[in-house]
Amino acid sequence: MGIDEGESSELSDAERSALHEVELGIEWLHRAHGALIEFHHDIGHAMDHFACAEVLFRQSGSTALANALRDEHLPRGVVDGDRWSYDLLENFQEGFLEEMADFEEKARWSISDGQRHVAERAQKRDWKRRVQNGPNEKQTE
Repeated sequence: MGIDEGESSELSDAERSALHEVELGIEWLHRAHGALIEFHHDIGHAMDHFACAEVLFRQSGSTALANALRDEHLPRGVVDGDRWSYDLLENFQEGFLEEMADFEEKARWSISDGQRHVAERAQKRDWKRRVQNGPNEKQTE
């Protein structure tokens, strides 16, 4: 389905490097996305513990503490008082992450006919060429 391995060799070093940097940026955004998902889940688990504490405070007769958890802390968001973690996650997914992924795709189609991992493909070709040429091939710096 993809473009022949040799076609990315037609890219200039600058084009290949630029696409590689954009691709690395997207990969780091995906890592950040995973961290936001983890943050969202961690907040959910913490809130479950606070909800459990509310019940236990109520059972132990500490009604004021139970009411404070129920009325002040459990219903509030994690940012700006009313923004919940899912809101942050969705804003990131539908905003910055989506916009940058669209840019990365546009750059790939503009420069390499949509081919991904152009730097890695060039490295693969170079390494295979070294094997074919034998151990006496001069290394370029």
